[in-house]
Amino acid sequence: MKLACADDTFRLLRPHGAALDLVASLGVEGVDIFLAGYRSIVRPEDIRDDVSAAAARIGSDIRAAGLVVSDVFVIPWTDLETAAPNHPDAAERTRSRELFRDMLELAVRLESPGLTILPGIEWPGDGDSFARAVDELGWRAQQARAEGLRFSVEPHVGSIVPTPERALALVEAATGLEVTLDYSHFVRQGLVEEEADVLAPHARHVHVRGASPTRVQESIRENTLDFERIVGMLRDTGYDGYLTLEYVWLQWERCHACDNLSETILLRDRLLAALAGEPWSYPDVG
Repeated sequence: MKLACADDTFRLLRPHGAALDLVASLGVEGVDIFLAGYRSIVRPEDIRDDVSAAAARIGSDIRAAGLVVSDVFVIPWTDLETAAPNHPDAAERTRSRELFRDMLELAVRLESPGLTILPGIEWPGDGDSFARAVDELGWRAQQARAEGLRFSVEPHVGSIVPTPERALALVEAATGLEVTLDYSHFVRQGLVEEEADVLAPHARHVHVRGASPTRVQESIRENTLDFERIVGMLRDTGYDGYLTLEYVWLQWERCHACDNLSETILLRDRLLAALAGEPWSYPDVG
């Protein structure tokens, strides 16, 4: 397992190259490139007119920072409805597929090992939300495989698969679909973290940050996740991908209340100790 960091951790830093340099200064190998409509450093709407040129610029900055792409993570907009893969409107699903094709091209050009999106939501009064998600995500997994990439969704608070049980049912039903595993979304709902272990054999990528039953993003001091146990469990299941440090700056769930830089450093050190089988304790800095 190797460490990576999301460029979105430092969303307020411009230009993109400056954020990449900060990620590199952490000593990690990879960077997750986040593309979130209207809010990330690099935004889908800003690059779709010429994906090839955008990939060349982004790739040049990544290489200059001495990093490699660990994942491409795409969120269409600031809500969960816009361009959702299982949208009940066929025209909106078509627009969602077009966005997916462009982002798949970007991921291929950046030599990312895979692509992550959100799985969709449960649409009120609609009994076909899950079946549409299975169909659409299975199609996308097939498209990604044809390009030599793996494809996954991140089960999250508010999604059609908010629990490990539902997420497992989705990946078992949609051929080729994998999981970007993030324990924080399950613990935030009051679930026992071990319940999410069932998804580990299906994990293509892993996000890591502090969390608790009251906060989806929590300081390391207040965090309740057992990172040492999680790292050991992932190793036992044969996971050999990236662990991405994923503190984010969002008003949602008061994520902006964390000091992302300090918490990322603390999390990095704790994970490095866990990977090395060494003890870790919270530093005494006065």
